[in-house]
Amino acid sequence: MEFFRIRRDLPFMERALIFNVISLVTFLVAVSFLVYRGLHLSVEFTGGTVIEVQYSQVVQLEPVRATMAKLGYADAQVQNFGTSRDVLIRLPLKQGLMSAQQSDQVMTALKTDNASVSLQRVEFVGPQVGKDLVTNGLAALACVVIGIVIYLSFRFEWKYAVASIIANLHDVVIILGFFAFFQWEFSLFVLAAILAVLGYSVNESVVIFDRIRETFRKQRKMTVKEVIDHAITSTMSRTIITHGCTEMMVLSMFFFGGPTLHYFALALTVGILFGIYSSVFVAAALAMWFSVKREDLVKEKKDKYDPNAGTQV
Repeated sequence: MEFFRIRRDLPFMERALIFNVISLVTFLVAVSFLVYRGLHLSVEFTGGTVIEVQYSQVVQLEPVRATMAKLGYADAQVQNFGTSRDVLIRLPLKQGLMSAQQSDQVMTALKTDNASVSLQRVEFVGPQVGKDLVTNGLAALACVVIGIVIYLSFRFEWKYAVASIIANLHDVVIILGFFAFFQWEFSLFVLAAILAVLGYSVNESVVIFDRIRETFRKQRKMTVKEVIDHAITSTMSRTIITHGCTEMMVLSMFFFGGPTLHYFALALTVGILFGIYSSVFVAAALAMWFSVKREDLVKEKKDKYDPNAGTQV
């Protein structure tokens, strides 16, 4: 399906060096923000108190968040848990207060606003649990990267696998750089979004690489630059349709999903936009810099006929 077709190939690779320099600078800036500012980690990673409360009727979450803010917990995570009457509250650690004291303080404030609220459970999430989550999250990211390299190496060739991984890690670091610069809260939801972006970016790279292989087979007189430009140009309509539809869904979560999905949708939005950019100006350009050639993707068939077969000496 195509909304439009560009008749003339756009010369993307003529400006590949300029875009690669921009990518490198952006990457280094994101790394500097990560090093010097760091991530604003959520309760799951830093430790804190988890409180589950129940109301006698459906409760709106905004008044609960406002109550938490008045108590000095502006970063508190408030979300429905199970039903619209159950609310889960995650509070960060506060110096000088134990979990029991935090829960008493919260329940007193909540009962002032609504006497029907009742405490269901209180749990303390220690910093060690947060460290385990960080370790497991990094392990999951490493497994995804290794799996992508293996998959692309079998499907294409190692040059394309390396180019795609560099482009995908470029996207991940850029997302983390945004979160470090603006000090947006980094939670398990955001980690899930980053893993989703990895798969999403790989899919876009695979589509372009597939079209490069197809063009190599059909157009034997084209240079490598011309082949890559044709592959990117011929997939632009598909890219706009696919990413446009996905972005509409992500933006609907961003605007109407509430605070719980806010940073998840924000990470996906940044990742999708940079995923499109990296697939064209990073992955495809790196494949060109790695001196890819027709033989890397198109294996020539050898003539099985042996003129000397059956002769006797």
